[in-house]
Amino acid sequence: MFVRPTGWVALLARSAASKDVELLVLRHEVAVLRRQNPRPKLGWADRAVLAALARLVPGPLRAGRLVVPGTLLRWHRRWSAGGGPILR
Repeated sequence: MFVRPTGWVALLARSAASKDVELLVLRHEVAVLRRQNPRPKLGWADRAVLAALARLVPGPLRAGRLVVPGTLLRWHRRWSAGGGPILR
């Protein structure tokens, strides 16, 4: 759990061009993976990270993402209804 935040801090030291290239590579990888498995199964940690970071993504860029606002609302409704952690 400590490795990811450390990796995020390391991103701050990288150049904008390097981050842009990595972003393009990751977007292409995601597109390829979605063609192979359109509905991946997310664990509670994946959902927590995606829910926390989704707020930082500008609205127009949220379209077509793995986690869209409707998904976040569904997770919250399940959690607040007593369904426990957002595992389902």
